[in-house]
Formats: sequence, structure tokens, C-alpha cells
Amino acid sequence: MIQYKSTRGSKNIKTSAQAIIKGIAEDKGLYVPDAIPSLGDPAELVGLDYRQVAFKVLSLFLPDYTEEELRYCVESAYDAKFEAEEIVPLKKAGDAWFLELYHGKTAAFKDMALSILPYLLTTAMKKEKEDKKIAILTATSGDTGKAALAGFADVPGTEIIVFYPSEGVSQVQKCQMVTQEGANTHVFGIHGNFDDAQTGVKKIFNDSEFGEELAAKGVKLSSANSINIGRLCPQIAYYVWSYVKLLEEGAVKKGESINIVVPTGNFGNILAAYYAKQIGIPVNKFICASNRNKVLTDFINTGVYDIRRDFYVTNSPSMDILISSNLERLLYHLSGDNGEEIAALMKSLEEQKYYEVSDKIREGMKEFYGGYADEEMTNDAIGRMYKENGYLFDTHTAVAYRVYEDYRKETGDDRPAVIASTASAYKFADSAALSIGLGEEKDGFAYIKALNAASGVRVPAGLKDLESKKVLHTGVVEKDSLKEAVKSSLF
Repeated sequence: MIQYKSTRGSKNIKTSAQAIIKGIAEDKGLYVPDAIPSLGDPAELVGLDYRQVAFKVLSLFLPDYTEEELRYCVESAYDAKFEAEEIVPLKKAGDAWFLELYHGKTAAFKDMALSILPYLLTTAMKKEKEDKKIAILTATSGDTGKAALAGFADVPGTEIIVFYPSEGVSQVQKCQMVTQEGANTHVFGIHGNFDDAQTGVKKIFNDSEFGEELAAKGVKLSSANSINIGRLCPQIAYYVWSYVKLLEEGAVKKGESINIVVPTGNFGNILAAYYAKQIGIPVNKFICASNRNKVLTDFINTGVYDIRRDFYVTNSPSMDILISSNLERLLYHLSGDNGEEIAALMKSLEEQKYYEVSDKIREGMKEFYGGYADEEMTNDAIGRMYKENGYLFDTHTAVAYRVYEDYRKETGDDRPAVIASTASAYKFADSAALSIGLGEEKDGFAYIKALNAASGVRVPAGLKDLESKKVLHTGVVEKDSLKEAVKSSLF
């Protein structure tokens, strides 16, 4: 039976339920499966609905959950809260297939995992007879925060605390978070960027004294970030689903490979695609798309991960990240499960702000193509796709599409490509509206109305009348004061 181990070499093995509760390993590593399961023939999934495919995939990675427990989690998560009947539509536009991951409550792909994580976590707590209150601690670059808040709001036995860069998210993203209802929800802006928020959260997780202080008061920390395997595993399901849908459409024949294109910040979404390949989905190339914060592009092309560079605030803010946490998991697998090697690389990143990987890892990275698009390229992609195909996508999806165009020109590879469409265009309505030729408006909410009037594309329910909702969270803290904010939220 698959269990979970740390990327940094700890000998403590966990069940999936234990790993989901704990979030991060005691040696600061991330949990990974100790073996890769097999999906079998994807063609056998043709005709199943999304819930059935998700159940099949999750049962491979969470084997200590009973069939009854897992079906409860899946059915509770993927229900009428998703506005698309299929849950995840796959739509052809131009020369690519767009996997629309944004039809959940918060209009972003994070809903796919964060709708089910609360059920996985509370089920795990019952399985492990965990009597402490679980405090979910999360850093967000915009979308994870709202999706986590929506998922955990008023869930018994939990508190949810979210930190976001106060000047580094869109107006709509910020409004979604600060208006979140729920007696157990706590939201703080920080004076800093996402990396500062993520680093501060990791420091709290790795502060054993603080952990003991919380435990004495009946509280245990866990995470809703993609460092938690309970966030990561549900994301594997939609890449399996995309291949099944291509088989159904006749776009690929059994056994034929596809390319997968992902706009990438923290590397979790593209890592889920990598796991989908490992369990049996035929993938030729993983196309990793970055914005101007192109640390991953440079890493894929050089083998050197170097954060000694300028940080840019862009119009694709969920990718405004320099420290891509989930890359650690991939490096671990490519190293041959060498925990000591990965611990040394992460130490170098923390202390020297860079690392260089071995030839063995570089060889494994050849499955990945790295490219980037700046804001001008991003806006151009939105405008051209809308003009030529009548299809509207957001800034992050635009980055992915532009990098895919570059990949095709460079390689001539025209096999079917699935592009992860990670957010509704209405979450970044100003960029989308201006890119398709509309005029300037007074704020993000006016842009939503103008974009809707021009395109006729439905506005997600979660974004309607958002500007009229009451602001409930006003806290803004310094980047080194996160622990005090956690204390004030819990006690």
C-alpha cells in the first residue's frame, strides 16, 4: 500500500491521512508517495463522469481511505457548487484544447482541489482520532487564499488563516478574500510579496517551539497550499480526465501522446500533470509557462535555480513567484529519491539563494520545455485568440498559450495540446477588456460589466455583486510578524 515519505530523507513514513493532517514533514521536506501506482488503460475510463474519474485516481494515491470515505469526499466536493455540468469542460479553440478549471465557487483552478481538501482533512482527523483543532495556515498569490477560505469556512474543528501580498493581487482577488464570511476565517495582507508570505508560513511550520505552544492549547497546524499532498492529489485527476475526453472526442487514439501546457508559479499544477504521466497518461512534453518572473524558464534551460534577481508585479499575479515550492518534489523523483541531495539543494537555496542540479536531474528535466511571456505578449495573446476564435481567456492562460505558440514554432510539434486554463477572464477583467479593444474603466468591477456586455460570456456567480459585499478582514501586517497574526487569530 502506498505511503508517504519526505523529500529530505526523513525515515518517518506516513499514511496519506497522516500526511494530509501534518502538511509538511518534520525535516522541512514535502511528502511524496513511496511508489507510483498504475492507472491501467485510460481508454477504460471513457464514458465515466468527472466524479468517477476523480474517485479512480484518488483511490490510487489515498489507499488508506475506505471506498465509502473517498466516495463521500468526492461526491461532496464536486457537486452543484460547480457551474459547469461536466465540472471541467475541455474546449477546442484555435490550435489547442483548453481545460477549463475555473467553474467552481471562486472562479479559479484552486477550487478543484480546495473543494475536496476540507473533506479529506476532516475524514483524516476522524481516522486518526485527532482531537485537536486544525489551524489551516496558507500563503496565497491570489487564488489559493479565496478557494481555501471558501472551502474551510465554518468547517467544524478548523480555523483558516490566509496571508496575501497586500499590493500583489488583483482588485477582484483581494475583494474576494476580504469579504469572506465564516467565524473561523482570518485574512491578513502583508507588506511584501508572495515569496515573503510563503517563507513566513514555512518558518511557522518549522518552528517546533511554537508548534508545542499551540499543541498545549489544543491546536495543530496544517496547510492548504500545494505543499499539502491533499491539495496535490486531486489535481492529478483533471489531467487524467483531459486525456479521457480527448479519447472520447477522437482527438487522440488509444496510446497516442499529448502535450500539456501549464501557466506555472508554485509548480504544483504542472507537477500534478507529471504524476498523471507517471501513472499512465501518455505525455510527450510538459510545457512550463512563466511570466516575467521566469526563474523556472531559466532553470529548465540551464539547470541553475537562481532567485538573485528582480521581482516583478505583473498582470498574471498568481505566477509572481520566485520560490516554486513543488519543484522540490520533482527534483526528488528525478534524483532517484535522494533525500540528502535534495536537502542540500534546499539549504543552498535558503542560504545562497541559488542551486545547481546534477546531470542526472538535468537529464530528467528534458521532459520539460520552459518559456515565458511578458505583459505585452500576454495581452496580445488574449486579443488575438478573441478576435480569431471568439474565445476569451485570462492572463495566466494567455501566458500559457503564448509559450505554447513559441514551442510549436521552435519544434514543429503539432500533436494535441491541453492547456490548463486556470482562471476566469473576469478575475483579471481589466487586462482582458483592454486586450480585446475595450476602453478604460474606473475599477476592476466596471471592467467586469464592460467585458460581459461586449463578450456575452457568463460572469461567474462568485464574482457577481462582489463590490457591494461588506469588508470583514482589514488586517495588514509586516512580513516578519506572521506568528503574532496567527496567535491573534487563534487565541
